[in-house]
Amino acid sequence: MKKGISWFSIPAELSVQDKFALVKRAGFDGVELPTVASEGELRELKGQADKAGLQTPSLIETIHWKAPLSSPSLEERTGTRRRFEASLGHAAKIGADTVLCIPGVMRPDRSYRDVYKTALGEIRLLAKTAERVRVTLALENVWNRFLLSPLEFAGFLDEVNSPFVKAYFDCGNSCLYGYPQDWIRTLGGDRIAKVHVKGFLDHPHPIGFPKSLASDVPWMSIMEALSEVGYDDYLTVEIKAEGPQAAERLFQYSEELSQIMAGTYRQLP
Repeated sequence: MKKGISWFSIPAELSVQDKFALVKRAGFDGVELPTVASEGELRELKGQADKAGLQTPSLIETIHWKAPLSSPSLEERTGTRRRFEASLGHAAKIGADTVLCIPGVMRPDRSYRDVYKTALGEIRLLAKTAERVRVTLALENVWNRFLLSPLEFAGFLDEVNSPFVKAYFDCGNSCLYGYPQDWIRTLGGDRIAKVHVKGFLDHPHPIGFPKSLASDVPWMSIMEALSEVGYDDYLTVEIKAEGPQAAERLFQYSEELSQIMAGTYRQLP
């Protein structure tokens, strides 16, 4: 497996060149890039990553929170779908094999059935573009009150029925309402495109996400499950590094991830 880090985890105040240099010094293999307005801008980021000796395996889109693919507005959904179509095409141009996507977001004025039906229709449309450019659209399990169990998530992917629509499994996100090792085994290696890693604190700790991978997340069980399903791709850290020690935190995350991959991770007392 390879060690990755999200673009949004890198201190925002650094220049692009300094961001990549820091990531390389910290010992990561690749960076998950943000989607940008133009192919030219993305190629510039790719060029800087190449100069630093870093891979760019995936892109992360963010519009799906503000204007979800499950929106009741056709105009809003169409705009978001076009953004993803562009991102899939951009990813293909720079050799990234995955674009992260949130398939839908529950709202208090929508029924679960309607959100499911609408999201499924939009993802099926995007599957055609993903298949054409041969880039995987990877659906992430997030706190969106949608696709809450591994069985439902796997079933949704099976309904889409495309080899280029898979899961972007987030270990920390799954801990609130399940067990990540069970999610991994239920989804199986054929349905998992990429994996996000971050810590999660559960009761009796204050529930939430710490600035560390050392947490209540069962890393040893996760690594065993990933090995069982044959996953051998990126483990990408998604923890925002900020504050006066932000740069040092990247070295911390990298070391913690190395310990997890080696089976010597730190467990909270």
